[in-house]
Order: sequence, then C-alpha cells, then structure tokens
Amino acid sequence: METRITGRVWKYGDDVNTDVIFPGKYTYSISDPKEMAQHALEDLDPSFTEQVRPGDIIVAGKNWGCGSSREQAVTCLKEAGVGAIVARSFARIYFRNCINQALPIVVCDAVDGVESGEEITIDFAEGTVTTPRGVYTFPPPAPEVMEILEAGGLIPYVRKKLGIE
Repeated sequence: METRITGRVWKYGDDVNTDVIFPGKYTYSISDPKEMAQHALEDLDPSFTEQVRPGDIIVAGKNWGCGSSREQAVTCLKEAGVGAIVARSFARIYFRNCINQALPIVVCDAVDGVESGEEITIDFAEGTVTTPRGVYTFPPPAPEVMEILEAGGLIPYVRKKLGIE
C-alpha cells in the first residue's frame, strides 16, 4: 500500500449505514465482488458506480458504516476502486472490516475542508489529510495495521506470517 494517496472526493454526510452502502436486497443474491461494485451506494448516489474512478476517496461525517456487519459494504467500495475512506468516525465493525479487507480508513474532521470532486491527499506516515481548505491531522495507523493493509488484508497477512503464501 502506498503511504500517500491522492484522489478525487465523494462527500457524504453522517450515519451512512451499510444498507445504503450496499443495498440489503442483494446480500444473499450477489456473491461476486465485481457485481457487488455495480451496486455500491446506488440508493444514496445513483451516479457513483458510473463515475467513480480508481483511487477516488470517500469523505464523510460521523458513524460511517453503521447498521449491520455485512462485509459486502466494504467489498463493493473496494472493488469499485475507492482508494480510502476519511470520516469523522466509523462504526466499529465497519472499521475492522475495512482493515480486514485492506481498504484504508482515516478518522478525522476533513469533511468540513472539502467538497465533492476536489482532490485531497492522505499521508498515512505523516498522519495528514491535505484538502483545498487546510490540512487535517490524524494518528497514523499502528505498524501492525499498516502491515495488514500492505499485505492486502487480514487473510493474506496471516498467510504470509504463517509462510503459506
């Protein structure tokens, strides 16, 4: 994983739940990650799947990923090409699912310093999010978290540690 990511912003508000990120009606009918990506955020932002580009960054308010613990809500965004998510706060299970699937996340208040379509840069080593309106700080991820992200997720990380790559 790159320690610096620059991408175009998709800005959303507070309490975006997993049913909105990946519609619950598909939970048991879609298992292919590429097909999941086609439904990412369709009830919140119908233009998202047609316009998202690899490396784009979601910036949101508080409690991103609240609701059920479905992993598809992370899978669909990662498969759609989202490079990272920056939010004031995350639901705890969603936070952990992002780490498990190697979708970088940042907890900070950058939502006030950016608008949809603008570019921001996240520097994980420095703990900064640079927006057109300022620089926001966050505690850099723990080395163990960076190792999981760099390995491509928890399963590849464990396989590597056990020597069963």
